[in-house]
Amino acid sequence: MGLIWAEYLSVGNKVIDSDHKKLIVAVNSVERAIEARDRDALSSKFKVLEILMHAHFENEEKIAKAANFPVSEINIGHRQLMAEIKYMINKLENTEGSWPDNLLTMYARYLNDWMIDHIIEYDMEMKPVLQKYPYDFVSN
Repeated sequence: MGLIWAEYLSVGNKVIDSDHKKLIVAVNSVERAIEARDRDALSSKFKVLEILMHAHFENEEKIAKAANFPVSEINIGHRQLMAEIKYMINKLENTEGSWPDNLLTMYARYLNDWMIDHIIEYDMEMKPVLQKYPYDFVSN
């Protein structure tokens, strides 16, 4: 079952919320490619996810910094996650299509859990700070 955006996931910033919506779609696309065991689609969906994550992390870090929210822990978590995504992509590309079921299940679960944890556990910490600014607040 795919992730669904809901208003309670809003962190109070248009750019970050928009990024999260795009990431949810990307995670769902990866999950569908995993379920279909479509190697080509999975590879391209993972690359799209990686690009979106990178852009989102840059946006989030800039907005957090502009709103005077501490970004050092955010940066560490973002770097760790990007490394994990690169590892997943490389591991899947090097298996030549023979993917063990447990690996695919683990990746799908990891991405779903990450998406929810990222928003609820980490980004919600910024919400009280971001609510002091207009919803369309961006960094300069």
